[in-house]
Amino acid sequence: MEITVTGGIIAAIGGLGPGIGIGLIGAKALEALGRNPEASGRIIAIMFVAMGFAEAIAIYSLVFAFLK
Repeated sequence: MEITVTGGIIAAIGGLGPGIGIGLIGAKALEALGRNPEASGRIIAIMFVAMGFAEAIAIYSLVFAFLK
């Protein structure tokens, strides 16, 4: 299976957005933990769910890049 230039561009752009999103999610979660450490269980659980959704988008773009 060969990745073409188009597939590489799809993978790069498809990984850029989720990468930025995951970084922002982690930063805001740490900020929330600093302000309200008692709610750490709830904040961390929501953070992992949001990171999972962002990572799914990156995986979809990777699969599409391989199919292209």
